[in-house]
Amino acid sequence: MTREKGVYSVQAVVKAIELLEALAQEESNLTLAVLAKKLELSRNKSFRLLATLEDKGLVERNESTGAYSLGVQAFEMAQHILKSANLLRLAHPVMEELAHKLGEAIYLTVVSDDEVLFLDMVDSFQQVRAVDLVGKRFPFFTNAAGKVIKSVGSIDLFGRVGKRRSEEESQELVKELEEIRRKGVAVDFGGLGEGICAVAVVIRDYAGKVVGALTLLAPSFRMLPERLDGEVIPALLVAGEQLSMKFGYSRAYA
Repeated sequence: MTREKGVYSVQAVVKAIELLEALAQEESNLTLAVLAKKLELSRNKSFRLLATLEDKGLVERNESTGAYSLGVQAFEMAQHILKSANLLRLAHPVMEELAHKLGEAIYLTVVSDDEVLFLDMVDSFQQVRAVDLVGKRFPFFTNAAGKVIKSVGSIDLFGRVGKRRSEEESQELVKELEEIRRKGVAVDFGGLGEGICAVAVVIRDYAGKVVGALTLLAPSFRMLPERLDGEVIPALLVAGEQLSMKFGYSRAYA
């Protein structure tokens, strides 16, 4: 379905974006009066917009001068956007090479709140393929990508698991995550759907911090133990390290 640009625009949202754009473009801080004039709004409406954005940390007000500027949250959001764009740019060629080498679908997965988000994919040319999961989110501990990301975190991260699992289940998961951390790779069968195998390795940045995971998805019948151990896992580990090095990672941080 197509629609004419602007038909469903919410005026308050449009004005809020224009306000942020005005603050981003100006070198000096702007007062309420100046912003109201720029936005062609009353001072009252401008104040309410600014107050809402200030509550969210997107705008800051100087108590002495009354002038407004972009808030810390606005800069943090910009950093997240730039980081995601940079990750996609660097990851896609590595994903293409890996998909061509292994003949399976390769995904880029990242942390999104308490879930993993399947952000990008290079598909395989196999007649039987795994499902397309781009844009899908899954809880961390239900899949290989989430487990490999969490496995390299501090032990404190595991404590939250116990809130939704029995003590025995929590202990089993901790053991599994420790084994994943030791091997550097997570493998699961059925976590993302019946008949699906997922294999995942982490991607790190210059400080050793995890920025995401490379994840292979394939029908389980193609992931026999000898292929997993002899071909798939070694290739993923190499690709993960290559991509991490593009972000400045060194084994010295491991």
